[in-house]
Amino acid sequence: MTDTVKIRGRSSAEQRRPSVFWLLAGLVLPLWSLMVRYRFTPQSKLPQTGPFILAPNHYSEIDPIAVGAAVWHLGRLPRFMAKASLFKVPVFGWLLRASGQIPVERVGAARPSTGGANPIGAASELIARDAGVIVYPEGTLTRDPDLWPMRGKSGAIRLALESGIPVIPVAHWGTQDLMPRYAKRIHPFPRKTIHVSVGEPLDLSKYANKPIDQRTVNEATRELMDAITALLADLRGETPPAERWDPSKHQQSETGRFE
Repeated sequence: MTDTVKIRGRSSAEQRRPSVFWLLAGLVLPLWSLMVRYRFTPQSKLPQTGPFILAPNHYSEIDPIAVGAAVWHLGRLPRFMAKASLFKVPVFGWLLRASGQIPVERVGAARPSTGGANPIGAASELIARDAGVIVYPEGTLTRDPDLWPMRGKSGAIRLALESGIPVIPVAHWGTQDLMPRYAKRIHPFPRKTIHVSVGEPLDLSKYANKPIDQRTVNEATRELMDAITALLADLRGETPPAERWDPSKHQQSETGRFE
């Protein structure tokens, strides 16, 4: 297993700027810290300025909180994409806007692999805000029985290719002890350790002069999933399967809960 360390004192100008995140962090992080400690690999870092796309593995329904808190510890504000219609919901919509979440307009079924989302609109928001966003490339909890990353979808890569925003692979391991896949409750005690490894931004330069078609997107998505899997293999100290899990080959649905 890769050596990991506790990171202290990292913050960016973005994080120091007064925002509703201060309130959320003050309410959530003390309780979260009673249940969880983080250990980061020595090379784990996020850019302290500029937009980025963070692409983590996904195997527990509590992962968004775990990854969001990790991003905060690394000095940036955690943001996710949310359907634009949710921003119109009273109170909840205000919280989404105040916390800087990224609204995504639907554009029909032209790009089913991205769920009909408009990546250019999302990219404009990220660039305008100088912000990062967390995008799960698997789209849902992995179906792999041993919790390795499964086949990726193209949303994170398409957003990166169409905007030029760097996409950063990240792997974490340990949230399954806090909340197993598809579990209905968490197991907070004893305190759990979550190991995190943030990789280098994916080198997409070879796609710069290529059309952003399905072939290009699929190839780049495979590279992203390979990078995430390699980071996770180091954290786990194990060898990943030779072939990535593909739900369609196992008569499994792509969405929803699955035991």
